[in-house]
Amino acid sequence: MKGEVHSHLEESIRPYIDLIDNLRSFGIHKDVALPHIAVIGDQSSGKSSVLEAISGVALPRGSGIVTRCPLELRLKKVTGGVNWKAVLSYRDKRTEFVDSSLVGNHVEAAQNELAGKGVGICDDLITLEVMSPDVCDLTLIDLPGIARVPVKGQPEDIGKQIKSLITKFIKMQETINMVVVPCNTDIATTEALRMAQEVDPEGKRTIAILTKPDLIDRGTERNILDIVHNKVIPLSKGYIMVKCRGQQQINENIPLEEAAQMERDFFQKHNDFRCLLNEEKATVKCLAAKLTQHLVDHIKKSLPHLSEQIKKQLWNLRNELKEFEGGPPQDPKGARQFLIEILTRFIDQIKSLSSGELIIKENLFVKLRAKYKEEWNDKLNDTKTSFNDLIEERIACSQDFRGRELTGFSNYKMFEDVLQKHVATLKEPAIDLLNNIKGIIIEQFADVVNQCFQKYPVLLNITRDKIYNIQSNQQDKAEQRISEQFEMESMIYTQDSIHLKILNEISKETFSEDQLPVFDKKSKYSELLQAYYEVVVQRMADQLPLIISLFMLKQTAHLLRTDMLSLLDGANVSELLSENTDDSIKRRDLRARLDRLSIGQEKMSNFI
Repeated sequence: MKGEVHSHLEESIRPYIDLIDNLRSFGIHKDVALPHIAVIGDQSSGKSSVLEAISGVALPRGSGIVTRCPLELRLKKVTGGVNWKAVLSYRDKRTEFVDSSLVGNHVEAAQNELAGKGVGICDDLITLEVMSPDVCDLTLIDLPGIARVPVKGQPEDIGKQIKSLITKFIKMQETINMVVVPCNTDIATTEALRMAQEVDPEGKRTIAILTKPDLIDRGTERNILDIVHNKVIPLSKGYIMVKCRGQQQINENIPLEEAAQMERDFFQKHNDFRCLLNEEKATVKCLAAKLTQHLVDHIKKSLPHLSEQIKKQLWNLRNELKEFEGGPPQDPKGARQFLIEILTRFIDQIKSLSSGELIIKENLFVKLRAKYKEEWNDKLNDTKTSFNDLIEERIACSQDFRGRELTGFSNYKMFEDVLQKHVATLKEPAIDLLNNIKGIIIEQFADVVNQCFQKYPVLLNITRDKIYNIQSNQQDKAEQRISEQFEMESMIYTQDSIHLKILNEISKETFSEDQLPVFDKKSKYSELLQAYYEVVVQRMADQLPLIISLFMLKQTAHLLRTDMLSLLDGANVSELLSENTDDSIKRRDLRARLDRLSIGQEKMSNFI
């Protein structure tokens, strides 16, 4: 296979193949499907021998699964004194060598590293680039041979794993499926061809290679010719028959060049298959030429659609990146200024939230008003009934509490005690209200924190801790203030005018202050106490919400502002602005995709 293999083809072949190879090197195959030829075949179909004959290199051989990772075989015809050179690459590794006898060892070592030693498979791609004056310009992807029955050491579902890997490649419309089938088997039962038919039922993307023509049974030659002539299972790209080196020739180290001549001699001397030479349906040389032409034609046909896919993805990527851009600058000065800006934005939002201007999810003040009404004001009003019942009970048995008073006189201490004990029962609900309001405020503050710092976990956690600590301290202060409020309520006091106003409302009568002494009789004690308790209810209904709102909301917002600004004093800016791992990975991935697709678009522009 000297350089004359492609003498009849256009000189523009290499640029098209190089374009796709370069796109794959940039990783664009991760984003869009690229045109390529995938080589598939059952185990022992002669697949390795065909690839060896085309490439001129000895790939790993043996029984069982030999190809355990997809192997991209890039063949480049070079001139100018270059004898032979190869580059093996996978993941981030790259190895160059100039001894073709080392190919098998390098490929096997790469497979062991990717798929583990033994018989496992892996879908990581290994690329072998071969540069030689004796190869054609062609790129193929060799896939694991199809296994039906697991052998020792293989997982029970090895067949399923291999088929899944093969299907991932051959199902794409951009793939030309090169199916290797032995002549001495029933082509209709060949699993590789069956799989190709499933994804390409019309046979538009499939070319079949018939191997081992020297092993067919006598009398079946005409049946084989019918297959090659597309009379059995029609394929648009047809069939080509090849005769590669057999095991004996390999053992005898017969060179590939000599094997190619022996192949041609075989067909020239064969009574039935001689015609295939003139029809260009036989020999590895003919196969290589046709594969190259098929690949280049396929690339040319696919480029417009590929270009549109890349443009569409670039558009989507730019829009998606907008959600992940705005990260901190890399320089210290810019990063510090960025930190000031996001802290200021957070402080402004907390201030707006505490003043009722910012609405996150549900309006904070709507939720607070609802809590104050349901858990405090309504409860206070409910206690009026129990208080009134208690008054009537105490008045009925007032003689049981009489001290040294003469008969007919009142014991004010008794009624004072009734008021103090009943008001004291309100303290526990007041503390419960404080705890509930604290939960609502923390939840709303946390929403602002998540909104402002979701990309910066260190800053987010620090701020959450600050809010929790401030709220805990403020809760202690609020509890102290509530306790003081109940101590004041135990003093039993209100302005006479206020008491009189409510007393008149309860009694539905109108009295002035100088007429109040007429109330100093047992029949009016109930109304006097009810009027005072109404004062307590009205006072506490407003006082508790004011205390809680002052300590838990207004002062918390102010203290949080001061605490957040203190972060700027000697702060480790890079640590505070360390990003959420998922976000940074996502941004890096989007930028990498954008970069490689932009390069792809630029490289394709000369071909569209």
